[in-house]
Amino acid sequence: MNRSELVEAIALKSTLARKQAEIVVNTVFESMFDALVRDERIEIRGFGSFTNRHYESYTGRNPKTGTAVEVPSKRLPFFKVGKDLRDRVNCESGDDKE
Repeated sequence: MNRSELVEAIALKSTLARKQAEIVVNTVFESMFDALVRDERIEIRGFGSFTNRHYESYTGRNPKTGTAVEVPSKRLPFFKVGKDLRDRVNCESGDDKE
């Protein structure tokens, strides 16, 4: 599902017009982006959590030439799936049928 499909699904399942659903989706995503930029943790119960993982700088290798390259430190967003979502995905896929 991409962003426009999400907007369409929200518009269909609610009384919102498509434009209003788009504003809702954009507001939620912008709030999440802003929280991650501020290095805050985002937790959505039953879905999962987003955090930033911090990586120190290191010396890497260019795979083509083999020369040493300094890789700067960085933060990367990381998603950890929640138990409820994991259970629903596994149950609905047919893997856990007993």
